[in-house]
Amino acid sequence: MKLESLQAAEKKLLLNTYERNPYLFTSGKGVYLQDENGVEYLDLLSGIGCSALGYGHPALEEAIIAQTKKLLHTSNLFFHEHTAPLALRLTEISGLDRVFFTNSGTEAWEAALKLARAHTLDLREAGRNIGTKFLALEHSFHGRTMGSVSTTHKAKYREPFSPLIPSVDFVPFNDVAALRAAFSSDYCAVLIETVQGEGGIHPVSQEFLTAARELCDSTGALLIADEIQCGIGRTGKWFAYQHYNVLPDVTTIAKPIAGGVPMGAMLCTEEAAKAFHPGMHGTTFGGNPLALSAAIAVLDTIKRDGILEHVTKVGTYFIDRLNDLAKSHEAITEVRGLGLMIGVELDDATLAGDIARELMERKIIINRTSETVLRFLPPYILETQHVDIAIAALDELFTLHENPMSNQASPVLAGDTTHA
Repeated sequence: MKLESLQAAEKKLLLNTYERNPYLFTSGKGVYLQDENGVEYLDLLSGIGCSALGYGHPALEEAIIAQTKKLLHTSNLFFHEHTAPLALRLTEISGLDRVFFTNSGTEAWEAALKLARAHTLDLREAGRNIGTKFLALEHSFHGRTMGSVSTTHKAKYREPFSPLIPSVDFVPFNDVAALRAAFSSDYCAVLIETVQGEGGIHPVSQEFLTAARELCDSTGALLIADEIQCGIGRTGKWFAYQHYNVLPDVTTIAKPIAGGVPMGAMLCTEEAAKAFHPGMHGTTFGGNPLALSAAIAVLDTIKRDGILEHVTKVGTYFIDRLNDLAKSHEAITEVRGLGLMIGVELDDATLAGDIARELMERKIIINRTSETVLRFLPPYILETQHVDIAIAALDELFTLHENPMSNQASPVLAGDTTHA
């Protein structure tokens, strides 16, 4: 089926929830996607951060193929061979003690919110005076379900679904004074994206995360770190909070964990885990054999191939090249990020949208977030030569926008962007 017929069919049959780009991808290899006509695109978005090992990685393919020949699903009424091995890997790399498997990030976040409320009941039974409110951050994004939307700050995600779950307050991101002024024993948890993704690629400050840990310890509230986008190697460490030497009580992961197979998880301390008992929470598909076998392959490949170090090296190179680009183009106001989670802030939302679209026309995939930010979430296997391709394209586009009469933008760069 060709792009035009798919567009017509989707317009007739699907809910109107996505503004899709008019491209049909049919395969991929490494850091490249291939469209219906065999044209290759350098993917610097990796399915919004999910395809950690790129496309067609042999370890991931072999694990998935082998599992499809054995068992896809049994439900959590029974045991299967991958649950404990993956949980062990996750606890070893996270510093946390217990795991709950889900199908997605927003489900992991829902589990974390429910655990915080259940933990409050335990504290109250033990005589502690603690409330049930959540303290979240401005510009946060935690998912699409009602609990996740309730703790997400942006009005465009909240207002169509009001009234939302009550008892959620917001404080400015990285404002330690505001955090201290707002916090009290009324809160059962402080909710933090260690690196805000949808909000524009903003890493939390050391001072803010340290203060949040201190405040939670003072009352028994849980410190919950949303690492759905920034976790599992994206920043050059297994978890972004490991850059700060601050351990949360709970963290949530999803996007890259199974290399593109839908999966998420909530991890927590032994103390927090005590609040859940059989029957309090569950999932039909979460933790199924296929997703968990894929996740084991992803984690083992990252560890075996030294990919965390590679992410740090290539991410540093990428950020340095972008900072050099900013010196030549005033429209770039800031470059932010950790590892291969990078945002480029522009001074104009229209320009940001134009640059993202024009890069796509040049067979380079990124996206725009928070209106003015170019977001880069490439596969972890990205190499410096791919960075150079992106930098050359960006330099040309910014130059063309600065001098619109000097030349007409060509849909193809002078250099060949395909890989050998």
